[in-house]
Amino acid sequence: MTEIKLGKHRIGTGLPPFIIAEMSGNHAQSLDRALAIVDAAAAAGCQGLKIQTSTPDMLTLNSRAADFIVRGANQDWEGQSLYDLYTTNHTPFEWHTAIFERAAAHGMVAFSSPFAPEAVDFLETVGCPAYKIASFENNWPALIQRAARTGKPIIISTGMADLADLERMAALVRAEGNEQLILLKCTSTYPATPENSNLRTIPHLRELLSCHVGLSDHTLGSGVAVAATALGAVAIEKHLTLRRADGGPDSSFSLEPAEMAQLVRECQQAYGALGSIFYGPTAAERKSLAFRRSIYVVEDVGAGEVLTAANVRVIRPGHGLPPHFLPQVLGRPVRAAVARGTALTWELL
Repeated sequence: MTEIKLGKHRIGTGLPPFIIAEMSGNHAQSLDRALAIVDAAAAAGCQGLKIQTSTPDMLTLNSRAADFIVRGANQDWEGQSLYDLYTTNHTPFEWHTAIFERAAAHGMVAFSSPFAPEAVDFLETVGCPAYKIASFENNWPALIQRAARTGKPIIISTGMADLADLERMAALVRAEGNEQLILLKCTSTYPATPENSNLRTIPHLRELLSCHVGLSDHTLGSGVAVAATALGAVAIEKHLTLRRADGGPDSSFSLEPAEMAQLVRECQQAYGALGSIFYGPTAAERKSLAFRRSIYVVEDVGAGEVLTAANVRVIRPGHGLPPHFLPQVLGRPVRAAVARGTALTWELL
């Protein structure tokens, strides 16, 4: 698979994971707070910053009928109408340029999740460099097609999707001549649990659909993201807020800045720890070879005297013959007198 370029950043197999801070509605309808979240994402070491582009009318009807009231999804959403929830959560269109520019000033790349084809139309006017399709929109062909038609990288969260859905998504993107596809393994519960994350799907999905795969993580903490990194996730998306105590629709499953910084560090460490297939002492280990066991003469031995279990032992340090040669040296005479504490070598026999 060809690596994907997003601004100055490279995303793909064999590269460190691309860490995305998801702002969502954590700006609480304050542009100053939105920009502070961008600053916090940069300080934490994130490479990407994602926002959401929608209006309530793009998503639902303004209705209090039972179908349009949230039940059993998240305690912070319970009892709200979908329209009111999306009104609280939406990012005003007039903020987009300021947010994108603030991210760029930090060397990050900002992009967005459009929630309708007309949101893609708007995002094209502000130079959005990539498109993320949210899990709840991943079953809408018209949106996927419109985003893919831009020729820009397409990132799709896989929440709730079965294999047929996933194959359909990939086919829709590729039918537009767009091979820049990243699927994000996602569990659409808020928060999600590690037990429901099923991260072994990541390498399987990568092979099955021949595309890059990452993680959109709604669990608490960084452990799941670290595990995903070890399984080859090329991107990690995580919600970021300034303080969970401030509240908001997505605050309960968002990281605070110090926690996001920890996630970035731990994912980078996990990626670095993967290394390569390697056997034998590393360069850093070579100085430790001296502390392995080896064969030493442990009693004074006269010239011509035979080595026995009484006068040689396998001990530390490691300057003598390796221990597996012990059966071959027992019963052999030494050429000259050997003092106690001498590392045994072939030249002494």
